[in-house]
Amino acid sequence: MLEIIQAIVYGVIQGITEFLPISSTAHLRVIPTLFGWQDIGAAYTAVIQIGTIIAVFVYFRKDIWELIKGFFGAFKSKNFLSDSYARLAIIIIIGTIPISVLGVILKKFIEGGARGLYVIAIVAIVMAILLWISEKIGKREKGFEEITLSKGFFIGCMQAIALIPGTSRSGITITAGLFAGIQRDAAARFSFLLSIPAVTLSGFYELYQERENLIGQSKLSLIIATAVSGIVGYYCIKYFISFLKTKSNMVFVVYRIILGIVILGLLYFGVLHNMDGIH
Repeated sequence: MLEIIQAIVYGVIQGITEFLPISSTAHLRVIPTLFGWQDIGAAYTAVIQIGTIIAVFVYFRKDIWELIKGFFGAFKSKNFLSDSYARLAIIIIIGTIPISVLGVILKKFIEGGARGLYVIAIVAIVMAILLWISEKIGKREKGFEEITLSKGFFIGCMQAIALIPGTSRSGITITAGLFAGIQRDAAARFSFLLSIPAVTLSGFYELYQERENLIGQSKLSLIIATAVSGIVGYYCIKYFISFLKTKSNMVFVVYRIILGIVILGLLYFGVLHNMDGIH
């Protein structure tokens, strides 16, 4: 019974934190520790991440189809920038390059020293401050279909910062979108679409790398956690985008600062240790 409860909790954590700007890495490490559970490891995380990847594909299926049609249709018109979806498809492809290249170059550093909990805590706070600044100075004038090549590439470059644990991929791209003058919900929508190539490729690559470590994992636990992460992730995307149509990100700013302080406090009192859970 405990195994099923743990799987559900892991799935809920993954489904929520993958899309909200609050850092999935921090939560998947800290929350299980507070329950006295062992670290789930990279192999388990790679599998349940598939659930959230599927959630993105299902929720944005219409947008994805329009992107594909726009991209290939542009070959006929010989103009990739006039059609909004063709332009956005190009932006997503180009915007994925920085995180892909840096992910390979900095792989050892990212999986080593950068995963220390002091780094995660401090980065969580710093990114909260950046999100707060973007909320204050962002003009939020541009809609989803008005995202230009330069703005999209800027957001793509900022996405690469998410390689640092504690950043939150959605958090840094939404922050960049606000700095670029894009409306909150449009920035979130673009953020999730931009995530598709990077998250899908990294997720399946990690799954391949950790395939041998899956031998000892419970199939029932993995299935439940993956299914839960997908369902929770789908509704998280839906309500988060709806939330941003009328509300700001300030609640996440406050939450991230509290999260960073809590992690630092747990480290100080010895409840957590700096390199716990590093594989």
